[in-house]
Amino acid sequence: MAKATWNGVLLADSDQTIIVEGNHYFPPDSLNMQFFRASPSHTICPWKGVASYFTLEVDGKSNKDAAWFYADPSEAAAQIKGYIAFWRGVEVTK
Repeated sequence: MAKATWNGVLLADSDQTIIVEGNHYFPPDSLNMQFFRASPSHTICPWKGVASYFTLEVDGKSNKDAAWFYADPSEAAAQIKGYIAFWRGVEVTK
């Protein structure tokens, strides 16, 4: 079971993560969405496509763009469509 935590709060947990480039991508139904706020940020990965972001908000603290996902990934990354990965201090343990 992989777990993602930040600021003492469980953001996601699943035994169905997909690991790509060392990052655990969590299925959407494993997220505690009350801590996620849509961000206007986007970046482009040469092989996965356009990434969208969430800012995390826990106990009055924000972690800007700390979660990302590919809503419409390239064919090479189709298996992670809609799955969410974390960085910027979010601890992912297995």
